[in-house]
This record gives sequence, structure tokens and C-alpha cells, in this order.
Amino acid sequence: MEITSASYQNKRKLQFVLGLTLTYLIAEIIGGLITKSLALLADAGHMFTDVGGLALALFAIKVASRPSSPQKTYGYYRAEILASLANAVVLIGISIYILYEAYKRFISPPEVQSQAMLVVAGIGLVINIIGMMILRKSTSQSLNMKGAYFEVLSDMLTSIGVMIAGIVMLTTGWYYADPLISAAIGLLILPRTWRLLMEAVNVLLEGTPKDVNIADLQKAMEQVSGVKAIHDMHVWSLTSGVNAVSAHVRVGYSEDYNVALKALADKVTTDFKISHTTFQIETDGYSEQENNL
Repeated sequence: MEITSASYQNKRKLQFVLGLTLTYLIAEIIGGLITKSLALLADAGHMFTDVGGLALALFAIKVASRPSSPQKTYGYYRAEILASLANAVVLIGISIYILYEAYKRFISPPEVQSQAMLVVAGIGLVINIIGMMILRKSTSQSLNMKGAYFEVLSDMLTSIGVMIAGIVMLTTGWYYADPLISAAIGLLILPRTWRLLMEAVNVLLEGTPKDVNIADLQKAMEQVSGVKAIHDMHVWSLTSGVNAVSAHVRVGYSEDYNVALKALADKVTTDFKISHTTFQIETDGYSEQENNL
């Protein structure tokens, strides 16, 4: 049975948000060149990276939907996790760059055309809010979608920061507002992005998925009729929302192994967020000759 990832199910949402973001990027570049606003051009650079991140997320969905092969027996699901890992690394790099630019501008704050900056940033804020509303519900289903959501979130925070800085500079002429707000944006993005990075690394290291309680899972499996014990159990994620389990299952000599296998598979796929199962049936007299991980 073909398993469809959560990201694939939300592909159209991601395409729509990418279209909105790309449209605003073009408008922001034009606005920055016309008004000669360094702040808008800098934000456009940030937006360009985000458009690349969204495009990468879509490309990962396309790659992950490819069928399995003798060389890739699990298919290409991990492409989505690699995309979210790449997005997290890029966002951390952006945050560090924002902090660096804020430091330079604090030393020598440039004069900015605040009114034009406010108009363009306001348009960007509206577009980013729409994008966030579209992607928000999908973040709990997929790390790839969460990475895309954080891209749009970082854009929204940047737009708000640019607007606040623009209002302060327009009303007071205090140009230190620009680097101070920029530094706050960079610091706000970092913790969320770090969590995304750690989640992606956990999947790549085949750690236990956070939506599966391994102790409860083993207890439920051991309560299946005919099962005497469970050992050498592993639970991991192929990608977000596609979890797998493997285990050695000890049963009695008199048990119908096929019945036991079906009962176990039904239990874990119905009561737990498991999509793929692999069970090795053993009897009381079985002595393993292999080394288990």
C-alpha cells in the first residue's frame, strides 16, 4: 500500500503561498530600487531566501512522492526531512546575518525613506498573514510544512519590524530604531528555528517520534492475545506523519502466527500513529544467533 506523506497532502497550500511570496518579492525589489531604500532591498534579500526555502519544500514533496525501488526500498520520504533541515540551517544563517547587520547599522545608522518603506512593508505584512493562515494547520503534520511556515513567519516578523522602525524614524528621525528592531527579529527567529533543526535531526538519527509513546506501545503489544513478550523494538519516522515499528515477538508453540501478526498490526496501526510494521515471530525455544541493535 502506498503511503502518502502529510506534506504531499498539503502541496496545493504550499504552491499558493509560494506564488504570493514570489509576487511580493518582485514588488519589494521594484519598490526598493525606486525609493532607493536599503531597508527594503535588505528585506527583499531575506524574502528571496524564503522563496528559495518554499520552493525547496515543494521540490522535496515531488521527490518524496517517487515510488520505492530496489536501490531505495523506503522510497524518497527523507527528502522532505532534508528540506526542513536545509530550511532550518538557512534560517539560522539569516538570523545571524540580521544580528550582524544590526550591529553595523547601530554603529552607523543609514538614513531611510521611512514613508515608502512603511507602504511596502504593510503590503508584505498582509501577504505573510494570509500565508501563515493557510499553512498554520499543516505545521503539526509535517516538519517540511513547519519549515515552510517558519519561513513565512520570519517574513511576517520582518515586515512588522520594518513597519515599527519606519514609524519611529518617520515620527522622530531616530534611525537607531532600524538596527534595534532588526536585532530583535533575529533573536526571535532563532529559538523556533533551533527546535525545527533538532526535530529534523531526530528523524534523520531515527529517534523515537515525539507523537509515539514507546512504553505505551510496547505495553499494548504485550496485551495482544497469544503474545508473551516483546523485545528488540524500534520505532522511527520515515518522514513526518509516516512512522514505522519493528520488533521481535515471542509467542507460544500453539499460537496461530498469522492471527498473532494480524492482531499486532491492527493494534499498532489503529491505536498508535504507526504506518509501517515489521514483526519477527519467535517461540519459547528460539535462541537468537544474531546481534540486535
